[in-house]
Amino acid sequence: PEYDGLLLDSMLRETRSFITELITGNLSVANLVQSDFAMLNSRMARHYGIPGVSGLDMQKVSLPADSKRGGILTHASVLKVTANGTNTSPVVRGVWVMDRILGMEPPPPPPGVPGVEPDIRGATTLRELLDKHRSTESCNGCHRVIDPPGFALESYDVIGGWRDRFRSIDKGDQVNLKIEGRKVRYRLGPPVDAAGELSTGAKFAGMPDFQKLLLAGQ
Repeated sequence: PEYDGLLLDSMLRETRSFITELITGNLSVANLVQSDFAMLNSRMARHYGIPGVSGLDMQKVSLPADSKRGGILTHASVLKVTANGTNTSPVVRGVWVMDRILGMEPPPPPPGVPGVEPDIRGATTLRELLDKHRSTESCNGCHRVIDPPGFALESYDVIGGWRDRFRSIDKGDQVNLKIEGRKVRYRLGPPVDAAGELSTGAKFAGMPDFQKLLLAGQ
C-alpha cells in the first residue's frame, strides 16, 4: 500500500544517481556494498525514514554510522526487483547478490525438485520452509551458499522498506493504519530473522554484519 508512481520513478533515479556519483567522483567500488551516503529526494527519504530531505531532485545525503541504508544492496530498486510484489524470497535475493555482486553464477536446481513457495497465511516463514528444503542432500550444496545473502536482506520488504516483522493476510496482529486514506489489510506476523551463516562459517546477525563480511572478502 505504500507504493506509488512517484516512488517507482524515485527508486530508479536513486540507483542511477548513485552509480553516476561513484563514476564521476572516482569513488571506491566498495561503496556498492556499503557507503556513508545515499542519493535521495524527499520521496525516497520519506520511504526510508530519513529526515531533513526536501525537493524531488536527487541529492547526496550523508548517512549516520548506524543507518539501515548505504550501498546498492539496500536500494529499493534492487530490493523490489528481487521480490514478487507480495513476498520476498531469500533464494532470489541470494542469487542476485551472488551473480551481480560476487560474480558467482549459481547452478540451476536439480531436475524434479520443486521450488519453495511462501505460505501467504503467514503461519510459516520462508526461512522455516528453506530449512526443510536444505535437509535434502541434493539441495543443501547450493542453498547453503545461496540462502545466507538472502537472509541478510530479509529486514527489507518487497519495496525496500525496513521491517521488523513480516506481513501476512491471515495470522498475526491487526494493524490500525491508513495510507492515502485507505486502511491497510495486512497483519503483522512473525519477527524477521536476518541472521545467517556463510558457507565459509562466518556468521552475521543482520545486514550491517553481512556488509562487513562482504567487504572483508568472506
